[in-house]
Amino acid sequence: MKAIVYSKTGDTSVLKLADRDVPEPGPGQVRVRTVRAGVNPTDWKRRSAGDLPFEEVTPGQDAAGVVDAIGSGVTAHRPGDRVWVMLASHGSPYGTAAEYTVVDSERVFPLPDEISYEVGAALGVPAVTAHRALTVSETGPQRLSPGALNGKVVLVAGGAGAVGHAAIQLARWAGATVITTISSPEKAALATAAGAHHTVNYREGEPAKEIRALAPDGVDIIVEVSPGPNAQLNQAVAANHATIAIYANNGGDTITLDVRPNMMVNTRVQFLILYTLSEQALQAAGEDITAALRDGALPVGEEHGLALHHYPLDRTADAHAAVEQGAVGKVLIDVAGQ
Repeated sequence: MKAIVYSKTGDTSVLKLADRDVPEPGPGQVRVRTVRAGVNPTDWKRRSAGDLPFEEVTPGQDAAGVVDAIGSGVTAHRPGDRVWVMLASHGSPYGTAAEYTVVDSERVFPLPDEISYEVGAALGVPAVTAHRALTVSETGPQRLSPGALNGKVVLVAGGAGAVGHAAIQLARWAGATVITTISSPEKAALATAAGAHHTVNYREGEPAKEIRALAPDGVDIIVEVSPGPNAQLNQAVAANHATIAIYANNGGDTITLDVRPNMMVNTRVQFLILYTLSEQALQAAGEDITAALRDGALPVGEEHGLALHHYPLDRTADAHAAVEQGAVGKVLIDVAGQ
């Protein structure tokens, strides 16, 4: 099979297209023929620094494709099933930038026949992160479904990004009123196309007052990508028992919080990362995201607020560079034909 591999960390030049044996699924594992693979910031960050956990690594956490073979003990999947995949390269050398990947069966979920492989490959890290951010509130649900967030106001910071896009769609599907902060009219259009009810340009005017005008009682859940720069804004708009769910450190690694104002409204600051989540949380996310897929709630493409950028497998280095340079939208690797 053709696969992208690297045996040392560094810039995109360490990525090589190679011929490798097709991996065999072990007990409890599934082999997937990859059709589309997603690229996330975690892919280039792992590639560029740190120690390799294996002698050789194929990058890529997310994909959509077809089950090709199953290991012993697997009952939830059969060869020929269309599936989407999450966390493929977490603890494994077999990432998704390859014609085949081997994944624990718990990381593989059904992709409905009417849903494209592009949609499936755009899920994974962004959608699971968004799901987690929306389900850690003290007063909110632990699972998402239509109506689960009725009466809640969700503020999504950076609604034009992949996680922001998924958070808007999942929150809207679950019944929340969705506000998102953006930095330009172009990004406002993307957030609106994703389903946001309101957009607020955080670079103009008085965004806290604008948000308070839209949500007089405050915001219940904040899906936060830039916790340092947005700390004062979040404090100003937080409702009583609000949760600030932080999934990234854009704008810096340090947050300054005023104790008393946050104490007075019982603010919860919740950090999150997928790689140390419980199995229960990951399974809940996978199941709820699949339910949203069946409802048609997670479309992609510029007309739905998430532009797609396609690269062939042999240009995976360029795909990594595009993500590293801040491409707006979702970068996909076209591994095989539909």
